[in-house]
Amino acid sequence: MIFDLAEELWQPGRIRSSTDILELLNDETDTIVAIPIKVYLFNDNFHTFDEVIGQVCKAIACSEDQAEKVAWEVHTRGKSLVYDGDISECLRVSSVLEEIGLHTQVIT
Repeated sequence: MIFDLAEELWQPGRIRSSTDILELLNDETDTIVAIPIKVYLFNDNFHTFDEVIGQVCKAIACSEDQAEKVAWEVHTRGKSLVYDGDISECLRVSSVLEEIGLHTQVIT
């Protein structure tokens, strides 16, 4: 059955467009599940605690106490989860952190 479906969907020599794929998904799927996205901040030997705390506050609009906890976790564990949410906000948070050269990673 899987092979029959694959043969039906795949036509040799035809370039499939993203529209074809979207139509197939729309036939079978009622909702799209959001994939959780996370922003991690990594330790380095260049930035001071005050610089990291200030930038974390700016990026996620948190208190200095919360940003200090993030900075200590980065220092002791090598990385810390700074933010999780939708992709556009994660990219914004990562961008703000990287303004001063902090190393971040946005992952799913």
